[in-house]
Amino acid sequence: MLIVRPARADDLDSFINLARSAGPGFTSLAVPDSDLKTRLDKSVKSFAAQIDAPGDHIYLLMLEDTESGEIVGVSAVKAMVGINKPFFSFKLLKIAQSSSVANRHFDMSVILLVNEYSGTSEVGTLFVKSKMRGTGAGRLISQARYMLMATAPERIADTIISELRGQVDEHGHSPFWESLGRKFFKMDFNEADEITAQSDNQFITDLMPKYPIYLDLLTDEAQAAVGRAHPDGVGARRLLESEGFRFDGYVDIFDAGPTMAAPRDQIRTVKDSHVLPVLAPKNLKPTHRALMSNENIQDFRAVFAEVSFENNTVHLDLDSMKALRLKDGENARVLAKRIGR
Repeated sequence: MLIVRPARADDLDSFINLARSAGPGFTSLAVPDSDLKTRLDKSVKSFAAQIDAPGDHIYLLMLEDTESGEIVGVSAVKAMVGINKPFFSFKLLKIAQSSSVANRHFDMSVILLVNEYSGTSEVGTLFVKSKMRGTGAGRLISQARYMLMATAPERIADTIISELRGQVDEHGHSPFWESLGRKFFKMDFNEADEITAQSDNQFITDLMPKYPIYLDLLTDEAQAAVGRAHPDGVGARRLLESEGFRFDGYVDIFDAGPTMAAPRDQIRTVKDSHVLPVLAPKNLKPTHRALMSNENIQDFRAVFAEVSFENNTVHLDLDSMKALRLKDGENARVLAKRIGR
């Protein structure tokens, strides 16, 4: 069984191994081991904290194969971005160009440095081992974040964003960076990416141009990369879109990957999940495939399971009840889909 649970201090080696296998352009994991440990420790404290408002907290979730004990994936929720360092994006805009003398009237695309998403919550750090792709593992570790939000909405901002990795190859080559960023930062993409992950982003304020940049001044390859996700992130974008996230023209300042956004309470898993008492299985044939989680933020758990419903209760197999640490009659959050649909 695959189970999603909060990261623990003893997950550090597994967390480091996941980070090292993520590859170039995965900014949130492109940090030294010491920073990963700091992030993990912060997550442990965030889950344990008694709070009723979003703040400088992070919630790291681990995807564990209970049969082997192996950690096969990770995801995270940052309760509020832009607190300790600016959260920059490029905003895509259209500018009308017109000349009656030359008889020319057309629109041109420009990008402008903004930090309009400061104060939002962010879902990110979504990564599963390659051997798990296509098994539903990515969907489980992704959706579990929204079950967490539904369980404790007071800890999360009203707007949720997700930055997707842009067009960067295995050698760290980004066409957008080569056409734009390198000219202002005088460094390689990987170096800039590492500084971003490890610093307060002051270097962006110092070096990034403050005025609109015409996209037509960039190479064709760079223009084509704007708003496009990395091939490994195409599935993640589909998952976000299925939850109600939309691309509103904001892109990453280094690789031009898309930033997706949605109101927290309109995210499908948050909106459509509901709380029901759980009962041990009866002689009922499972009728639904369900995403299940407990209602305990400090000891959060989420799994996929086959269930049946009766009299406003959900019947769940004993292994899943154990995984969720639930007893007969205790409440669980449920998002169910009828088997066969």
